[in-house]
Amino acid sequence: MQARNEEKSDVLYQVIDSSNGFYHCHIDKEFRSRMNVVFRLKDDGLNEAFLQEAKKNGLVQLKGHRVVGGMRASIYNAMPLEGVKALASFMTDFARQHS
Repeated sequence: MQARNEEKSDVLYQVIDSSNGFYHCHIDKEFRSRMNVVFRLKDDGLNEAFLQEAKKNGLVQLKGHRVVGGMRASIYNAMPLEGVKALASFMTDFARQHS
């Protein structure tokens, strides 16, 4: 289970870390969660567009905590790798379209 969860979170952190600042995670790499991947977009003005386009692609519940903001992808044990890859693909396409 641990290896599977590391693989899933690594897929998302790779997209975030290789986005040239379009996405960023404020958590130091050594302390990043394997269950809740949190990130922000380079421009908070894109948050609603991100959430709406994600929803159109079947990707929901990505809005971050109401106090903290940003985005949060909860990828607990029941989330399959295919679902994480779908989110990663969407994030890559969204960044390309809005950069």
